[in-house]
Amino acid sequence: MKNLIVVFGLFVLISCNSTQEELPPPNILWITSEDNSPFAGCYGDEFATTPNMDALAAEGFLYTHAYANVPVCAPARNTILTGIYATSGGHQHMRSYYDKSDKIKPYPRMLREAGYYCTNNSKEDYNINPEQNEDFWDESSNKAHYKNRPEGKPFFAVFNTTISHESSIHKSIPSEELRHRPEDVTLPPYHPDTPEMRHDWAQYYDKIEDMDKKIGELLQELEDSGEVENTIVFYYGDHGGVLARSKRYVYETGTRVPFIVRIPEKYKHLYPAENPGSQINRLISFVDLVPTLLSLIGEEIPEYLQGNAFLGEQKTKDPEYAFMFRGRMDERYDMSRSARDNKYRYIRNYIPYRVYGQFLEYLWRAPSIQSWEAAYKAGECNEIQSKFWNTKPAEELYDTENDPWEVNNLANDPQYEDVLKRMRSATKDWMLEINDTGFIPEAELIDRTEGTTAYDYMRTADLDLNALIDGANLASDPQKGDIPFLAEMLDDEEAAIRYWGATGMLILGEDAGDAQEALRNALNDSSPNVKVVAAEAIYRLGFEEEGLQALYEVLETPNSFARTHALNAIDCIEDEAAATQMAVLDMIGMVGEFNRSHYDLRAAKGLLTKWNIDPMDHGYDMNW
Repeated sequence: MKNLIVVFGLFVLISCNSTQEELPPPNILWITSEDNSPFAGCYGDEFATTPNMDALAAEGFLYTHAYANVPVCAPARNTILTGIYATSGGHQHMRSYYDKSDKIKPYPRMLREAGYYCTNNSKEDYNINPEQNEDFWDESSNKAHYKNRPEGKPFFAVFNTTISHESSIHKSIPSEELRHRPEDVTLPPYHPDTPEMRHDWAQYYDKIEDMDKKIGELLQELEDSGEVENTIVFYYGDHGGVLARSKRYVYETGTRVPFIVRIPEKYKHLYPAENPGSQINRLISFVDLVPTLLSLIGEEIPEYLQGNAFLGEQKTKDPEYAFMFRGRMDERYDMSRSARDNKYRYIRNYIPYRVYGQFLEYLWRAPSIQSWEAAYKAGECNEIQSKFWNTKPAEELYDTENDPWEVNNLANDPQYEDVLKRMRSATKDWMLEINDTGFIPEAELIDRTEGTTAYDYMRTADLDLNALIDGANLASDPQKGDIPFLAEMLDDEEAAIRYWGATGMLILGEDAGDAQEALRNALNDSSPNVKVVAAEAIYRLGFEEEGLQALYEVLETPNSFARTHALNAIDCIEDEAAATQMAVLDMIGMVGEFNRSHYDLRAAKGLLTKWNIDPMDHGYDMNW
């Protein structure tokens, strides 16, 4: 009898494996939305109206810890496209359009080579040189559709909806027309209770409801096509959002996304849990998507990919961390790196001398942030609400289980010292592993990668990244006793080391007075980025004329991102001298053709607005 049972068991096992092998490759449908955190009923948000998302979660698997690796769209899409962190390829700055390394193959090409018909409807925005976008897809347009595929081909199709995009709250809908009532909004503790803030939140929830309706339409279309039982469906948001302190910020509100996968029963061997309707607590992030796709369709995963497959035959063990980053956001420079485990979030701020709430023209189109700024200036914000308008600590640590809005920084709490050290170390190990390009300032990186790519440069240049990261860590949290080390950094052969040396001096402020001679020498540095930071440091030490002269010189350089960096400094020192205004106007005239992607012009426009100067009076039409 025992032998019969064994034989029968082997028969069942062989039959199951045979059935799996005979299955056709699954179709894959990606539905993506923009700028939305997990504001959905299936994620426990009772204020949200999301019946289609909730139904999809009931039929599929809801990921509770899914993250965009960067809290803004173009670098996030770059990470998805390439399967490497945008910081590894030099594409972390918002819409920077640099060349992608030929060693990195976009995932649609991989899928097409595996026999898939691939369509994108229709947003690209990959943060690479647009000339490199060619031939990724079988079709990429607002007419692209899996229905157009050749008979017998499996499909991979992306449908992206912009309904919940940040721009959806720029123009206020009359309150009486809103379906979600402003008075019923529960505000985060960091947002002041202003009418505009309540209104924008309510309007945003309306847009989430509209977006959910679109998800339902796309799912019904799949049903009508007869392909439901052959198609794995992914739904996810492209990053968090959208009110201030979410999108662009490496908090939960900027990086955590809704993420649901529905797998047909015929492919149940791919289930991440026993039954549909389950919640999956594994940490996943966008860098994991390419290896996961390849795992699902049985293709080999290239070694250069930096993520982990979370489904399929090549699924890895659950990772301990998800990693995130922040670079330049449009016309404003900032730099942060972040690690998230299942309980804590660690953030390292490398430009802590800038306030969280740097003015950014596009962000300021929302009435809510304008009201927040006005409330702060009027003294109407409490301590938590006021932090956004102040400079940052070098490190942040949050217990996200007990502090979901991340307002209680535990980095200086001795009880969490072990957690801080563990996550700090993991973050550094990750940056070294991926060859993080962000420790070389943008303008400098442009100059030294002419004729190559940032990805290739970091793997061939004689660059001591470990020393560079250690220098940046020292410089971003300096003590007065560190001045001798910072002075040595200012004299280093490596320009990026000199940049971080100047950064440490700038952060020390008046305490760096003894190093003024080293800073003066840095005003003549060959690297414009070093020059800008040294100029701001010298200016703040009281040598205003010398600092301004160095900034004016950078405004005349051909590198537009060096000019953007200088304009950031001019804005932050709040210098309104006639000579400074003329230097900015001269720069505008030098640039010539106006283009919204010229972030030096965006920064210049912001300064002119602050100075109440109409560019039209000087012959410049900047009404974009």
